[in-house]
Amino acid sequence: MQAAFTEIGTLITSNPALRGGRPIIAGTGVSVRAIAIDSNRGLSATEIAADRPHLSLEQIYAGLAFYHANKHEIDADITAEDLAYEEGVRSSGMPLCL
Repeated sequence: MQAAFTEIGTLITSNPALRGGRPIIAGTGVSVRAIAIDSNRGLSATEIAADRPHLSLEQIYAGLAFYHANKHEIDADITAEDLAYEEGVRSSGMPLCL
């Protein structure tokens, strides 16, 4: 009997109507970007999965693999959003808390 393999590409998708077209874990609203942020904060794949019980460990690893294959683009997106947030806070006159 031949084993059924999951094609890793089926675990990541994008849709312009979801998360601004950012890559997401297929069948969920969780962006690869969110998985990358958690990983960059020092969480392991197991810890990320524990924080997001609706995702399997396989989905987390697929998100991490996609992130590392597209690290430059995803990191640039994260940085751009962080800068836009900080600029919005500054222009509102609210104190910036990091």
